[in-house]
Amino acid sequence: MAFDTTGFEQADNSRYTPISEHGLIGDLRTAALVGTNGTIDWYCCPRFDAPSVFASLLDADRGGSFELAADVPTRTRQFYFPDTNVLITRFFAADGVAEIQDFMPVVDASRDAARHRLIRRVVCVRGTLPFRARVAPRFGYGAEAHTTHLEGHTALFRSPSLTLALTATAPLESDGLDVWSHFKLIEGESNVFALDQISDDVPPRPCLRAEAQEQAEATVRFWRGWLAGSRYHGRWREMVHRSALVLKLLTYAPTGAIVAAPTTSLPEQIGGERNWDYRYVWVRDAAFCIYALLRLGFTSEAEAFTGFLCDRLRGAGETGPLQIMYGIDGRGELPEYKLPHLEGHLGSAPVRIGNAATGQLQLDIYGAMIDSIYLYDKWGQPISSTGWEEVGAVADWLCEHWDQPDEGIWETRAGRKDFVYSRLMCWVALERAIRMANRRGLPADLPRWRESRDAIYRQIMQRGWSTERSAFVQSLDDGELDAALLMMPMAKFISPTDPRWLSTLDALTADLVSDSLVYRYNPTTSPDGLHGLEGTFSICSFWYVEALTRAGRLEEARLAFEKMLTYANHLGLFAEEIGPTGEQLGNFPQAFTHLSLISAAFNLDRALG
Repeated sequence: MAFDTTGFEQADNSRYTPISEHGLIGDLRTAALVGTNGTIDWYCCPRFDAPSVFASLLDADRGGSFELAADVPTRTRQFYFPDTNVLITRFFAADGVAEIQDFMPVVDASRDAARHRLIRRVVCVRGTLPFRARVAPRFGYGAEAHTTHLEGHTALFRSPSLTLALTATAPLESDGLDVWSHFKLIEGESNVFALDQISDDVPPRPCLRAEAQEQAEATVRFWRGWLAGSRYHGRWREMVHRSALVLKLLTYAPTGAIVAAPTTSLPEQIGGERNWDYRYVWVRDAAFCIYALLRLGFTSEAEAFTGFLCDRLRGAGETGPLQIMYGIDGRGELPEYKLPHLEGHLGSAPVRIGNAATGQLQLDIYGAMIDSIYLYDKWGQPISSTGWEEVGAVADWLCEHWDQPDEGIWETRAGRKDFVYSRLMCWVALERAIRMANRRGLPADLPRWRESRDAIYRQIMQRGWSTERSAFVQSLDDGELDAALLMMPMAKFISPTDPRWLSTLDALTADLVSDSLVYRYNPTTSPDGLHGLEGTFSICSFWYVEALTRAGRLEEARLAFEKMLTYANHLGLFAEEIGPTGEQLGNFPQAFTHLSLISAAFNLDRALG
């Protein structure tokens, strides 16, 4: 089934590199997107949620960029140095072949954490090629003025909030605002551009050719050494390991938090208003992150993220003991505002910073939270006594509050409803808490928890089931379908071969699945308070694969999974959504999608034997 997509406008894309035509590099504190044309058009410094320095992805004229490319007509190809996050963009011209090696050294936090260095190493591998570079930072999302001071091979860019130093082995010129360079390389020659955040404590430091090569080799060793800890050796090793490397790139090392995506306001519909800031930590992602990391064998990352989440459990506010999301440093205030001076990707305004959904009530997050603690307690380290007290407090709170409307998993802005998925995850929270108490002999008000758990189960079975649709539905006493309910068998609420579930799976297939791609819900018949349409939601597509797998429909599951992999970009990266003609939409790359890919691959592998 496919929704009407006439609302998707075809915008002039000559000024913008498509979302999918990018690779990601990072240093576990921030990240940058590098286009297949060699331009860095998204970079925030010094951390994921800092104001942008390069943001031409959101405004081709005012956002700022770091261009670096051959100065003759070329074909380009982009790939990662195998098993790493070192990105290589190759240029093929009539007279030669050259490549740009883009990476950020991952520094030892105890020695050089204040230095954030982005290195661009240009190497001619055959013949000869002329190159051009233009570094045009635009600080504070393009709103802060800056000055540029050039002295020899070093340029200092100063704004009120940030100072960057560009050092190069090529000659530099400046007009007092931007810096550019023109040079020619012959086979075996190289040039280096290094961009550093500097301060009184971190002075400019040249990056000579030998040092750049050493740093590149050290960065390759770091990523390969980390990935060597993976326990996955299944059929889709390359895609699973690329997804693992993406998750690691989206980790903020100082706290262990994992951002939903490194970008903001990449549109879910070109020209539409569904543009959100994803550079924060969603509690909902917790169980999926912990599950994927532990499955892969990365226990230290799972431990760090679990610690970050447990530290957020501090008393009950207006929406309970947890917010739905936090800043990467754990802060709770994420005020949402618009940047009217930026036109948005392909004219898709508004560009938003912050996220007003922070104040929403989304009861499903408690299931995600306790499920993640349950998984870590089972496969990682046993829960601490303090941790158990906090879990007990959440379970007690849920016994009082589970039966109320909320904004739900999709963060709708049309008012609260009695979402079945929210009830499902409240059941998960109590069921997992009961399991932990029984397995570990921990103190708990088990009669009360069981009573609430069973009441939720009965309510879903009675009022979350539509006899007319022969399916579980989006909200109580409703008739709309919702792809979030693909989680029902994965959460172990219902058997994956239960007749009611198989009927629901058939209904979802008929109404929300287009080829292998899955829509979250139908925004026309289930208004969400926003204008416009959206693409298919990639996490739901991988959930669909897993639901088919668990139902024993392995041929369908494998075909759907292989089809989904064809929608990845040239590097194996996924944005949040897929548009009507296969284009990537939404923030990129999205952790949630890569988490669900790992889970689907693991379970399909196991089922296939």
